[in-house]
Amino acid sequence: MSVHKEIKRVTTHVLSEMKLKGEKIAMLTSYDYSMAKLVDEAGIDIILVGDSASNVMAGNETTLPITLDQMIYHGKSVIKAVNRALVVVDMPFGTYQGNSLEALNSAIKIMKVTHADAVKVEGGKEIIESVERILSAGIPVMGHLGLMPQSINKYGTYTVRAKEEVEAQKLIEDAKLLEEAGCFAIVLEKIPAELGAKVAQQLKIPVIGIGAGGGVDGQVLVIHDMLGLTQSFSPRFLRRYLNLAEEIKGAVNNYVQDVKSKDFPNEREQY
Repeated sequence: MSVHKEIKRVTTHVLSEMKLKGEKIAMLTSYDYSMAKLVDEAGIDIILVGDSASNVMAGNETTLPITLDQMIYHGKSVIKAVNRALVVVDMPFGTYQGNSLEALNSAIKIMKVTHADAVKVEGGKEIIESVERILSAGIPVMGHLGLMPQSINKYGTYTVRAKEEVEAQKLIEDAKLLEEAGCFAIVLEKIPAELGAKVAQQLKIPVIGIGAGGGVDGQVLVIHDMLGLTQSFSPRFLRRYLNLAEEIKGAVNNYVQDVKSKDFPNEREQY
């Protein structure tokens, strides 16, 4: 029997067991109570309260503008809905880079106010001091390497990362550093599949991919992309399981027509 079916609550230990048994980990983002409730009830293993809320919830072009308080608001909303999944909250840009004490305070605030299970940070060697400081407080940390959206102004492009040997080698070293520091899992974004598999093989902790091939220990997608709520974003790694944008527009259109034609409400829909 799979670990997934047996457990009532996903923990960092459960995720380690899943990797050990070769069972893939399913992870999706959520940002509000209603969606998180559905996602959790459908059997997801990890819910990421992603700083992608900056894009899909607030309409920003990048993840950079979202604040710590906004992430906490989304985190609290999600946590109230979840019974089974492990909930990870992204630490937003500027709350952990360059100042490990600020990183610790930010992480503590997220954990105390949202009641989340863990935090996620982007980067390797450059932020290792912050990672160690957060972990010293007993707060579980998920890493994130490869394409790091918070560093998009440095890259200048959302293209595939670590195709060259030097960057690939640094990614492997950073992944090992994060594991040694005590991270419970790592997300790898938009890197060659071969490299993703190599990192997953070399690490004892789970490696979750988004555009990192099938050789990693699990997959994550942004819920708005996966459900087809967003239409302008179509990278190769994205599989759309629904076309909700069209469904919703159709439903709203029907509602508008029914109101205008006085069909809604009918006699049965009145008191």
